[in-house]
Amino acid sequence: MTGSTIADPRSQLIATARYFYQQGWMLGTAGNLSARLSDGSFWITASGKSKGELLLSDFVCIDPDGKVEASSNNLLPSAETAIHQLLYRLFPTSQACYHIHSIEGNLVSRLVAGDTLPLPPLEMLKGLGIWQENPCCAMPIFTNHQQVSQIAVDIEKHFGVNFPQIPALLIRDHGLTVWADSLAAARNYIELLEYIFRYILAASKLDINICSDE
Repeated sequence: MTGSTIADPRSQLIATARYFYQQGWMLGTAGNLSARLSDGSFWITASGKSKGELLLSDFVCIDPDGKVEASSNNLLPSAETAIHQLLYRLFPTSQACYHIHSIEGNLVSRLVAGDTLPLPPLEMLKGLGIWQENPCCAMPIFTNHQQVSQIAVDIEKHFGVNFPQIPALLIRDHGLTVWADSLAAARNYIELLEYIFRYILAASKLDINICSDE
């Protein structure tokens, strides 16, 4: 493909990447965005591209079998393609997967020694599908292995026995990943969770207990 069509999500991904870049969440070449097509293939940002200056040609198409399509102009896909591919397989209704690198996301991943981050019972959780009153919700945290394939293995193993409460995960000292049934929902999830992260950090400075059941 050389241009953007109604069925081609790249223009929307470019706009979202530029917005995230402006928020300081995708500085330099950090982060990656993908969107799945009706045939099971997906577009993903190419490796080494500035997310504030993406072009239609800065994406790689991954076929349903996980191979780079010949039309991708010899670009390398994001190093985290294996994670996107896994999440699309585990959550087959998902149409978008976004991964950002924010200061707040990295800091909150260091607030706990274990592999889960408790989330405060804020109204914002409704936007992530949590509708209970005073909910007890947590997000999984994964170790940032140099080999991304090992991170994907860890995610698959964890989700095989612990279904996530919200469509999001953290990689410690690395960043936030979300998946959603639409590109707009994925962008909303990123914004909501970054708000929650800022709240957690502010509460920790004030020594406020954010847990709903303690």
